[in-house]
Amino acid sequence: MKEEKILKILEDDARVGAGDIATMIGASESQVKKSIEKLEKEDIIRRYKTIINWDKVGKEYVYAMIEVKITPERGAGYDAIAERIAKFTEVISVRLISGDHDLSLLVKGQTMKDVAFFVAEKIAPLEQIQSTVTHFILRTYKEGGDILYGKEEPKRLAITL
Repeated sequence: MKEEKILKILEDDARVGAGDIATMIGASESQVKKSIEKLEKEDIIRRYKTIINWDKVGKEYVYAMIEVKITPERGAGYDAIAERIAKFTEVISVRLISGDHDLSLLVKGQTMKDVAFFVAEKIAPLEQIQSTVTHFILRTYKEGGDILYGKEEPKRLAITL
């Protein structure tokens, strides 16, 4: 139960220290450190990540969501092709989805042309691929739970008497 609380705290803000987490969940700092080490060894905590608003830095990337319809491999299903696609450096995420398509990819490139060539030269030629649909992401308003534009609403509720 405490491990689940630790995970929720770290998922929201990976910079929270073990001492602060200990205070929040009513445990000792050494217990929290041991739990975090265990969660890391068990590959439950995969890595710690920073969300960057690249627009504010002045560095622009092009992101696209690509829907892929595939013919699953006999004996391997969707897993084999999904694992193969996941190995491309341009691919940020691969998800099995319901609906008209089978996989959803999030892809990152320097330009729209880079993304288009990636789809045309690396994804479309794969034997299992039946079709693709590319959606370019024009602007991201919220990423990883963080609002990137506009004012974020306060997290505390006002108390009135």
